[in-house]
Order: sequence, then structure tokens, then C-alpha cells
Amino acid sequence: MRRVLFICTGNYYRSRFAEAVFNHAATARNLDIRAFSRGLATWLVYGEALISVNTVEALAKMQIPLTHTGERPVQLSEEDLNSADLVIALKEKEHRPMMETQFPAWSDKIVYWHVHDIDFAEPALALPEIHEKVSLLLNTLTIKPTTEMAKNA
Repeated sequence: MRRVLFICTGNYYRSRFAEAVFNHAATARNLDIRAFSRGLATWLVYGEALISVNTVEALAKMQIPLTHTGERPVQLSEEDLNSADLVIALKEKEHRPMMETQFPAWSDKIVYWHVHDIDFAEPALALPEIHEKVSLLLNTLTIKPTTEMAKNA
């Protein structure tokens, strides 16, 4: 089974939403591909709930069960990167510097989207943008799985 890895800062909000939307749609389409998500700085959400209330509410409105995302924030590891067929970080300006510091060999090998975190974009704007990008990604992956196509999502 092919695997897509979504990365954000805390693995608490954006990446978990992308993971759930992706897995729900892939399951509904009976595709042999699944997503998982990780964070580059999960310690920033330590002591918070296990997932953002904004993510929970948006998924509930879409009738997507929380079982389509991980149980809690998980810190990104080299093993995660190696096990993924496609790696997508949710915001280049935010995540490229973190990748260059933590995983320099990977910083130019992954796809970067441009979805703002909650400090720059309200969930009402950011989450539909992620949903649209995930939908486009799934459509391209069912045709031909390439990194170039993911960049265009």
C-alpha cells in the first residue's frame, strides 16, 4: 500500500485534518493508498487536547470519523520520511526551515503547500483550502503518482 505523509508544526490541526480527509476519501474510493501525519515541533502542543477543536468540528460537519486520523500528535522521524511514498509539508515558509534544521537531506525532496496556520488564516479559510488540495491530490494520484502532480495540488 502506498503512503502519503502530511507534515505540519504540531501535528495537531492542519496535518491531522489533511490525513483524515485523505483517508476518508481513499477508503470511499477503495484506493490502495493511505495517509499518515506527523509534526516538526509537537512539544508546542504538549498539554493541549489531542487534536484541535477546529479539526474535530470541521471533520464532524463533513461526517468524517476521527478514526481516519491518528490518536495524538506524533513527532516526525527519519523512519516516517523513509516509509512514505510522498511527503507534503503544509506551509513552505514555516516548514522548510524546520526541515532544513531537523532533516536537511529531506528538505528539497518533499512537496510544500502554502496553507497558513491559525495565526494567519481562520479555520473557515484554511480547512477548505486543505480539503481542496487533498481532493486534487487524490485525483492526480489515482491517475499517476508523481511528486510533480502533488506540487500542483
